[in-house]
Amino acid sequence: MDTPGFYDTLADGYHLLFIDWAATRARQGALFDGLIRQALGEGPKDVLDASCGIGTQALGLAELGHRVFASDISPASIARAEREATASGLTLAGLAVADLRTLSEQISQRFDAVLSCDNALPHLLEDSELGAAAHHLHAVLRPGGLLVATTRDYDAAEPRPGEAVPTPVRVLGEGETRRLVFQVWTWSADGRSYEVEQFILRPEGPGWSTTSARTRYRALRREELTRALTTAGFRDVRWHLPEASGFYQPLVTARRPSTP
Repeated sequence: MDTPGFYDTLADGYHLLFIDWAATRARQGALFDGLIRQALGEGPKDVLDASCGIGTQALGLAELGHRVFASDISPASIARAEREATASGLTLAGLAVADLRTLSEQISQRFDAVLSCDNALPHLLEDSELGAAAHHLHAVLRPGGLLVATTRDYDAAEPRPGEAVPTPVRVLGEGETRRLVFQVWTWSADGRSYEVEQFILRPEGPGWSTTSARTRYRALRREELTRALTTAGFRDVRWHLPEASGFYQPLVTARRPSTP
């Protein structure tokens, strides 16, 4: 299953991966709002969420007054984000199906800040793909603009080449909302990438209904992403670990220089 297909399959049930998606949306909106204001000053900003999924960060920031354009490689996720915005009475500045590797060719507007969160960049398995995404993320920013991206902590990962490793099963919700959520990671022979199969099980009659989707990630280390961002022209690249940032994944910020 390719990356768009993975997220298309999960789009309708993506909120089930969270204990309370609405609360997560509000909490993450506040966190990213704080980062943006600290870097760029007070007042609403033009923000591009370039891997928005169903709108977790985009809608959280829109609720706080930012002018948010949301894009994603998954058409079903973009459709869900639009429905969620309407249901919440929020207006997004725009929505688009767009690929990180060609982003600035697909979105002509320029922004004060751009986000790519929830481990989106490690879908780019080759250095050339990661470099292209870094270039386009730089290109959609105004001079002085801020990039915020998050990934899993691959520096702390322990690859198990050739093995399939299940994650712990999480039991979320109660009664009719109860569900089981887990993944199986199958590592490549060289330990540099792994295939993820995401499972969501929900009660149905006497048994369970199952949603599953499969995709591949690169075990992207922080130094590799830092190098790609620096090569693309970003400066002041800084990593913020969860114990300091309050976000559940390592978070990187970087700036497009104000002058060439």
